[in-house]
Amino acid sequence: MRQIVLDTETTGLSAATGDRILEVGCVEIVDRRLTGNNKHFYINPERDSHEEALRVHGITSEFLADKPKFAQIADELFDYLAGTELIIHNAPFDVGFLDKELQLLGREPLKGIVHNVIDSLALAKEIFPGKRNSLDALCDRLGVNNSNRVLHGALLDAELLADVYINLTRGQNSLGIDLEDKREGAGGKPVSDDVDLSLLSLPVLTASEQELLAHATVVAEIDKASDGKTIWRKLEELEKNMQ
Repeated sequence: MRQIVLDTETTGLSAATGDRILEVGCVEIVDRRLTGNNKHFYINPERDSHEEALRVHGITSEFLADKPKFAQIADELFDYLAGTELIIHNAPFDVGFLDKELQLLGREPLKGIVHNVIDSLALAKEIFPGKRNSLDALCDRLGVNNSNRVLHGALLDAELLADVYINLTRGQNSLGIDLEDKREGAGGKPVSDDVDLSLLSLPVLTASEQELLAHATVVAEIDKASDGKTIWRKLEELEKNMQ
């Protein structure tokens, strides 16, 4: 299944009172690999940002004046998201804004478009209870380089969250995670090799006479130090008694 890591920037904190989306960033993951098939939109929200929001994202109304309105990018965005698993940090916030934009367009809510939504913030709180689980904190904890993150930006934040999510969920995968090298199969689709262990012939390495002698010497010294009470000595006596 395709996974899309999504982030938005908005004019404020409340879609219910008229705040709008002004930027959307999406990063595609397939088989836990970044594909590069990403989407990024700047959007004219048809209103100014609150001062607090502007300090967070730094995207001015002047910059957005000639950008498309949400209705103009909606088909491209939601066609791209259709049937996917969304990964969003603090998902209720972004989903609430996307649902409001869909409502304004007279369309169904997001849950009718995507397969499901994973809230990476809730997931991080389960894995790291009692710790700070902001995106910056998770980047520091999981070794993801966020040195370019001076202001919030939807695409940059989605790219960082994609790396965070892959690291955050690494333990949920099979032991074959490091064996994910792919080859091109029929139709150019990536395939992975299934290893048939029955075809493997494992070599048997026998000890040399010198190694056997050294081993016997060490065993004798241990046996002497324990006054003949070693476990192998007891097993030898047990076998003799059973004969």
